[in-house]
Amino acid sequence: MKTSTITSQTGRSSGLHSPVSPPPAPAPTPARPDRPPTTVPTTATASSTTPASGTGSDSTAGQRGSTTEELPQLGALIRRHRTRIGLTQRELADLSTISVRAIRDLEQNRVRRPRSETVRLIADALRLGPRSRDALQQAARNGRFGPLAESGGTAVPPAPPTALHAVIGRDREIAVIAEELASGSERLLHIVGLAGSGKTRLALEVAGLLHREERLPVLWFAFPSQGGGSDYVTSAETALAEVLHRCVAGLLGDTGPSPADPCGEDGPTLAEYLGDQPAVLVVDGAPGSPTRPERLARLLRDCPGLRLLVTSEEPWQLPGERVFLLTPLETADGEAEHECAAARVFLDDVRRVSPGAVAGADDLAAATEICRRLDGLPTALLAASSWLVLYDLAALRRRLAEDPTPFLDHLAVQENAGRYLAALHSRVTRLPDDHRMLLAALCTSEREEFSLDDVEDLTGSPLGHCGRTMRDLLVSGVVRTVAGPAGTRFQVLHLVRAACRAFPTA
Repeated sequence: MKTSTITSQTGRSSGLHSPVSPPPAPAPTPARPDRPPTTVPTTATASSTTPASGTGSDSTAGQRGSTTEELPQLGALIRRHRTRIGLTQRELADLSTISVRAIRDLEQNRVRRPRSETVRLIADALRLGPRSRDALQQAARNGRFGPLAESGGTAVPPAPPTALHAVIGRDREIAVIAEELASGSERLLHIVGLAGSGKTRLALEVAGLLHREERLPVLWFAFPSQGGGSDYVTSAETALAEVLHRCVAGLLGDTGPSPADPCGEDGPTLAEYLGDQPAVLVVDGAPGSPTRPERLARLLRDCPGLRLLVTSEEPWQLPGERVFLLTPLETADGEAEHECAAARVFLDDVRRVSPGAVAGADDLAAATEICRRLDGLPTALLAASSWLVLYDLAALRRRLAEDPTPFLDHLAVQENAGRYLAALHSRVTRLPDDHRMLLAALCTSEREEFSLDDVEDLTGSPLGHCGRTMRDLLVSGVVRTVAGPAGTRFQVLHLVRAACRAFPTA
């Protein structure tokens, strides 16, 4: 995996090369009547090592092959060239077709990674020569990422929130997504899945991996409805918080900035902060598709290093979108059932709630059956384990077989009562009418598993239509595949069946 690095600066403008001071000239010899005063001329060596100042646009240290650390900050260069030719910020804005506010922000170093097109327009307006133009572009390329903290010259890329619990059973998913985002082979990766399947936790793990191993800045934006704070601690507020809010609102909201500027005109845009540098923007719990896809397309075009990682329950159906379906955790059958991913997650939490709950083989069997009843959905497993302060595993297993809906509420989080069941119901009601009708028929069937041929017989529809319908139900998360000796079969999730019973109109 190729590692991406970010060039950092100290945050202090180093200006031009420090001039080499010539040795102090000796005091002049006192004048004699027959001899004029003696002066010591400046040596040629001293004058050759002292850079000229104020002699034109091509006299900067950057134009003499200096290192990037010796270049002035971008804002200082722009201001120097502007004042040298006697332009005001308004006049430069008119000549470059860039707003006055953008010029002011650039000169004040509020935007450290402007777009290459912005730099080109300014260079054209200033009528810079080749060397001055190269110096301006070099300063722009080596500018710091806007909100990076300054610490002794070391810039630390923004980090994702800190997860409070280890992730279990998602190694393959993490590896695939991290590789695709790190390589840049996917620019818009969308994790979709049923509520409670662990999309946020997976995104956290991927983002943390990219931040640690690839040194990629991670910009995290979570919609308030997520309320994911129970599983992670958010990072401190950064200077990008307002810019991120404007940008995401502009991408997914009905109102906001004009299509010409996807992240708003009130201050620097996200594109201006990022420029060409690699970065990951995570949008967690997106409530719907972008209302103006052209804004998203422009953001990705203006930020060629940006990767967008989205989590939600439904795909956006946009060109270039890589849909990654996150299925529930494995609840495999076999002698070592308690070693499957769902059982490992459940038993790990059981030991926290009731350390002595698992005393023997019967308890392990009850635990694995509970995992099957809850479809291996992490949120449901976590809620059910909280009930072990009142039940033992055998009793909890019996009650879940009767009706799992009361046990979907975590005992320690009263404010979330009923939310998870409502989320399952909401997902079902958003399905197209014919999909809902098929789902209702499958729920009332005595069969727990069925094949595509069974669907064809049940609906009387052509095979192609049945195949597309089943694919949509799989992507929605209400149905899962079950591998077996008879080939690939399908199963409606137990909790979806329970939601349909609890809300018959679904």
